[in-house]
Amino acid sequence: MADGTAQDRVRDRDVVVIGGPTASGKSGLALDIAEAFGGTVINADSMQLYRELDVITARPGPEDLARVPHRLYGVLPASERGSAARWRDMALAEIAGAHAAGRLPVVVGGTGLYLRTLMEGLSAVPPIPDEVRRAAHARLEALGGVAFREELLRRDPEQAKLNPGDTTRLTRAWEVLEATGKPLSHWQTQAPEGAPEGLAFHVLVLDPPRDALYANCDRRFAWMMEHGALEEARRIDGLGLDPDLPATKALGVPELRRHLHGELLLDEAIALAQQSTRRYAKRQVTWFRHQLIGREPRGAVHGCHAVESLYSFALRDVMLTFIETTLRR
Repeated sequence: MADGTAQDRVRDRDVVVIGGPTASGKSGLALDIAEAFGGTVINADSMQLYRELDVITARPGPEDLARVPHRLYGVLPASERGSAARWRDMALAEIAGAHAAGRLPVVVGGTGLYLRTLMEGLSAVPPIPDEVRRAAHARLEALGGVAFREELLRRDPEQAKLNPGDTTRLTRAWEVLEATGKPLSHWQTQAPEGAPEGLAFHVLVLDPPRDALYANCDRRFAWMMEHGALEEARRIDGLGLDPDLPATKALGVPELRRHLHGELLLDEAIALAQQSTRRYAKRQVTWFRHQLIGREPRGAVHGCHAVESLYSFALRDVMLTFIETTLRR
């Protein structure tokens, strides 16, 4: 079990990384590990970065914030566009700050691209100009998801795995093709650049049973509705944001905005938001299984442990023992 002696073993290169799908219990696990080992929780959820998305992204509440330091929650306005590269710079600075303060960095989130970028370096894809991004979203809006996907596949058949509803990845593939003249699959085969030196990542991935995960997704969105998600969506709607900004696409926001505009009954909006959340969780599970769990530990990644259950108090001691063991390496 972790105690003061365990904290003494935390070195200025150790970083705990916790990934997994939404509603799987990542934040609870991160909080317990940080509390047991004198740590700082660092956010790796792309939507929890945004100041205006509090309830609807289930950001840590006041009680959690009082237990241990939390970083990179609500640090960007919804009017700005976050990115893996931008987050990585901020995360590395917070990791260095935690080490300087003698604390264990505990990086937690479901944005797999962010976690991989932190541990392996930046993608070789060149930056995409704003005008190309806007044109891609305009094309998607004009054609609709099905026709847009068909047009993309004529130019980049490697994206056949994407479904018409996955507009974020569809537009990303289109943007890269337009901006660089080469398909996304080409860039994905290039080695990442700038892997961090001197850090030892200890990775945990939550991989819950599908039925339990989906039920928790539904329960959590119901909880959000009880605690002000609709009012939060109303405030976001009133900002007049560019519709292709990430904050406008947070889980639940599009559906609740449709309700506010009179397009859906509230019950319909809630059901569709829950469905979107379950589908997103399914994509996250697939990504983590193939991109982290299914890969051999790399470089300074000291193992990747999958927990096939929702995090609970019964698993707390198991997880703390795992972390204590890996910190000894």
